[in-house]
Amino acid sequence: MSKISKYILIILGFIISIDCNATGIEKEKNDTTKQHKNLRFSILGGPGYTPDFGFLLGGSMLFTFRTDPQDMELDRSVVPIGFAFMFNGGFNLISRPQFFFNHDRFRIFGQVIFKNTLDNYYGVGYDTNNSIVRGEETSEYRASNWQINPILLWRMGQTDFFGGALVDVSRDYMKSPSEGVQNDPDYIAQGGDESGLLSMNTGLGLTISYDTRDIPANAYKGLLLDFKTTFFLDEFGGDSDYTLINLEYRQFTLLEFMGPRRSLGWMLKTSNSFGDVPVTRMQMIGSPFDIRGYYLGQYRDKSAHFGLLEYRHMFNTDQTDFWSRLFNRFGFATWGGVGFMGPDLGNIEAVLPNFGLGLRIEVQPRMNFRIDAGHNPIDGNTLIYFNMTEAF
Repeated sequence: MSKISKYILIILGFIISIDCNATGIEKEKNDTTKQHKNLRFSILGGPGYTPDFGFLLGGSMLFTFRTDPQDMELDRSVVPIGFAFMFNGGFNLISRPQFFFNHDRFRIFGQVIFKNTLDNYYGVGYDTNNSIVRGEETSEYRASNWQINPILLWRMGQTDFFGGALVDVSRDYMKSPSEGVQNDPDYIAQGGDESGLLSMNTGLGLTISYDTRDIPANAYKGLLLDFKTTFFLDEFGGDSDYTLINLEYRQFTLLEFMGPRRSLGWMLKTSNSFGDVPVTRMQMIGSPFDIRGYYLGQYRDKSAHFGLLEYRHMFNTDQTDFWSRLFNRFGFATWGGVGFMGPDLGNIEAVLPNFGLGLRIEVQPRMNFRIDAGHNPIDGNTLIYFNMTEAF
């Protein structure tokens, strides 16, 4: 296989987009004939190749709807689902839904993850992470994991502040560990052996946020300040006692001087865990939703932080014929960022730069399918990601 094919996702089989009501959002709010068409469903996918999982059959689905079809000012609830069937055996599914209820006085956010596939564990700490060569004998194991993490948010009066609670339940099973994983000191210290390592984690937490974004799934303007703290205790049914604290800041601005649908977004996030943290639940750099270009889990420790700046550009045409309407659905995004990792907030051991470029295809009004190619200058990797909705 050529180098190019290893770093470009190839969609060969099918591309399907079903949009039951593909009018613009502003037009939709004024057009009562469209109001009965509440549910929209889109799917794109096909066979392909990624450096993470090799050959696969994957895609993304997107469901959007209003929980109250009569409230045309209520944000549409968004249920994106990404899935992949690996040709070498395995299946991944991730969904990060956003539900809006009762004139946006109540929200349910969160994520659901199911994973059963080959994975890699490089140890804990930058020096260890950076020295382990990815391979069948050094880092590979089979991951059988699931996570359910609902976040319940109530609006505080007539303000843009939300407060609430969250539940985070996960089960991680590191099966069939390679020799390198079996010999890792952190893996051994947590009870791992040649048969594997199983951990159950159950946490309850509190969250408070300030959110002025116009559309949370693809904001053009506004900001988000979000604080979460989660307590994982064996009294809740888990195997470990530890605490996780996340603090996040996002802001977006329209670049009107460049034309409609051009925006700039930036994000800062710090995640810090304290206590007896399972190796599978340590903070990691590299996912479809932050620093894109690092293998997820390649760099892990108790403390991780990153910053991103992303420019988003949709093409604007006169939409007078089929081709101009089609081209109007396309765009791109480009970003740059840097991640930091260490054993605690005051001890940074790794600086992880990142940049990338992505394709955007509007499958529903203000809802995009994205294909991102993120580059990791530290290891020289370029990784491909495909998802519904924006990275942040």
